Amino acid sequence: MSIKDVKILHIDSNHPLLWEQLEQVGFQNEADFTSSKTEIEAKIQNYQGIVIRSRFKIDKAFIDKATNLKFIARVGAGLESIDCDYAESKNIHLIAAPEGNRNAVGEHALGMLLSLMNKLNRADKLVREGKWIREGNRGYELEGKTIGLIGYGNMGKSFAKKLRGFDVEVLCYDILPAVGDANAKQVSLPELQQKADVLSLHIPWTTLTDKMINTNFINAFAKPFWFINTSRGKNVVTDDLVLALESGKILGAGLDVLEYEKLSFENLFIDTEKPKAFDYLLQAENVLLTPHIAGWTFESHQKLAQVIVDKIKKLY
Repeated sequence: MSIKDVKILHIDSNHPLLWEQLEQVGFQNEADFTSSKTEIEAKIQNYQGIVIRSRFKIDKAFIDKATNLKFIARVGAGLESIDCDYAESKNIHLIAAPEGNRNAVGEHALGMLLSLMNKLNRADKLVREGKWIREGNRGYELEGKTIGLIGYGNMGKSFAKKLRGFDVEVLCYDILPAVGDANAKQVSLPELQQKADVLSLHIPWTTLTDKMINTNFINAFAKPFWFINTSRGKNVVTDDLVLALESGKILGAGLDVLEYEKLSFENLFIDTEKPKAFDYLLQAENVLLTPHIAGWTFESHQKLAQVIVDKIKKLY
């Protein structure tokens, strides 16, 4: 099929370079940012490609209606909003862009960790309240600590690279063999849990990782530790995280993602009453919260789009 015959439906807004560069090489772009999933399904057979972020789930029913679809491109790192196995069984090529925001995630994770260990968010709040408290805001140094990373793909490797100048030991655990490098030593999960002073998650949300961080998992750590999650909220049982914060097993938590997020990542599952665990997180001085923005920088906005363009062009 010639490029000029390939029609691509964009259902989320992205950096303009994505549209512009695809158009320059001859693809036909069409946008629909407002129609419902049902309305998109009614016309998806007219397109060979679709570009999404996280507006809705591309499930079996959607794919069955997309009879001419050749690729699904997600402008982000994960593909959990897509029924990947079914799409691949229909010979639909899946494209993601973890290369585009890995640097942003690595920097964000480091910023969260340094802020927690040095009590920057707490100290700032108290000074603004007119409270000049030095001893109560004494922090901890990163030097000499052991950092444990679970997941050592694009995001984990980026964070490990940022840690090189801090004189720390970096350990990584991953289900894939031989992913360690000069920045992180690959170890078993029990060894990581024995040695880590910090735990940072860099894993997708799958059946293997769902609710992975629970009380049993946390209590398997030999030492109290700081916890950073820039991966997916549903990898953590928030109730169990709060219990660990209350007991001191977790010294502090930097959470860019929450269990209560909707799949679109645009809103929380908060109706009339907040879950008790979430209310605790909102009040705790040793918890730092951000709204799923670790990979959401001005630079990554452009990088993500460029990665998607390059991968689509490579297909043709």
